[in-house]
Amino acid sequence: MTDAMEPWIEELLQAGTNDGNMTAKQSRIVEAAIEVFAEKGYAGSSTNEIAQRAGVAEGTIFRHYKTKKDLLLSIVTPAVVKMIAPFLLREFRGVLDTEYKSYDDFLRAMIENRLQFLERNLSLFKIVLQEFPFHSDLQEQLQKVVFSQVKERLEKVIAKFKAEGKLVDLPSMTIIRLNVSAIMGYVLFRTFFGSREGALWDDEREREATITFIMKGLAP
Repeated sequence: MTDAMEPWIEELLQAGTNDGNMTAKQSRIVEAAIEVFAEKGYAGSSTNEIAQRAGVAEGTIFRHYKTKKDLLLSIVTPAVVKMIAPFLLREFRGVLDTEYKSYDDFLRAMIENRLQFLERNLSLFKIVLQEFPFHSDLQEQLQKVVFSQVKERLEKVIAKFKAEGKLVDLPSMTIIRLNVSAIMGYVLFRTFFGSREGALWDDEREREATITFIMKGLAP
């Protein structure tokens, strides 16, 4: 397993230890499963490989988890409900609660904040991105716990700039969707293609082009 543990994994394992519900072997299984799921996705992973990485017998996994899906959900669902939501909001709150003179300054700060979070917690991003379309329970928890709280704060920022005449008079959800679509396109391309050796990628130029694109589309 990797030497440098991502912050969200440390918090997840520590929460389990504090609750008295996770043994040392279970912690190794969860950490190994996170690595394998992030690298290969749920469908491409096997409990045998997870067991080998954790240094346990495959039967040990099934003593704790009935199926591979149970193992996946034991990672994803508690992470979203108990830890990821406050973790995301804590990391994001500074951006959402700061006053900005212009909407492009807000976008710039938001992108930088999310990139820093992504770089520190890449396996979380990969697992959620891969599994989100296929697990309704994960969709429900993200909608209920994360998006609803972030949405409320975003709407306040958008309302401020709309009232100042700096944004087009569209529904807040439409503006959020347009922002997310453009920013996620930039982030995904940067993460999976821009960082490859030999890639012709000027990160500052691409980031500013994304912000310019959004601002022109949302200009009143």
